[in-house]
Amino acid sequence: MKNFFKSFIKNKDLDKEYSEFILPKIKFFQDSLIDNKTISFLHYGHLGDIINSLPVIKEISKTKECHLYIQKDKKIPIHVNSSNHPFGEVYLSESSINKIMPLLNNQTYIKKAQIYKGENINIDLNFFRELPINFNIDSVRWYSHLTGTFPDLSKNYLDVPSNNRFKNYIVIMRSLRRQNKYIDYSFLSSYKNLVFVGLKNEYENLKNKISNLEFFDSKDFLELASIIKDCKMFIGNLSFGYALAEAIKVPRLLESAPNFPLVYPNGPNAYDFYFQLHFEELVKKLNNK
Repeated sequence: MKNFFKSFIKNKDLDKEYSEFILPKIKFFQDSLIDNKTISFLHYGHLGDIINSLPVIKEISKTKECHLYIQKDKKIPIHVNSSNHPFGEVYLSESSINKIMPLLNNQTYIKKAQIYKGENINIDLNFFRELPINFNIDSVRWYSHLTGTFPDLSKNYLDVPSNNRFKNYIVIMRSLRRQNKYIDYSFLSSYKNLVFVGLKNEYENLKNKISNLEFFDSKDFLELASIIKDCKMFIGNLSFGYALAEAIKVPRLLESAPNFPLVYPNGPNAYDFYFQLHFEELVKKLNNK
């Protein structure tokens, strides 16, 4: 991500870039929303970023027909640390796109979702990476600043079918990235019905602390979202899984990393935590509902 904000503050010579590059693009997006009945969006990921763009797309769909194109194999810039990201040097692999497409095409407010093949685009959702803003805000709001569209983030923006396989389970997805090193999940071993829905190596890492933790590998992300929909509560750090839980508005807990505060819960029965004692009390609170 280009750190334009810090440079912008320090270097007034960047006024030219702001006026000749940033503002014309924002005006193009605004004019597209005024002039077109159909709006085509482009996104190249990450997965969570795609989910976080959906509230704006859903709001725009109230007056426009919306198409969403996903670009595969977009290289992550060399200055961005992607060494421990599941997809390595690209934002989205083709296999991950194939897994998210059933979920996107299940949304009635998206008329069409497919892999990008050079179609004409009205709004490039990836342009948030160029905005002259401090990115330590709720990442869902990045897309509001692109489009001037401000949906109610306390409302559900992901429709998925029910799946009773893990109904009333505590569903967990904790990536190996962006963990809070002062948080320990081992106390969860005193709870019943725990299932991990992330990657196998992430599961094995947490299984060392929670012996009764089950594992489920979803066939695609529509199935994963349906598992989350019927859970007792969702627990996770900043990850694709938490983005799904936030979108569906299930009871959820977010393990916040002090050095990466990009996600905030919106709506009821949703909490973030930085300290172990709060984590344990919040689990108890949601488990008793």
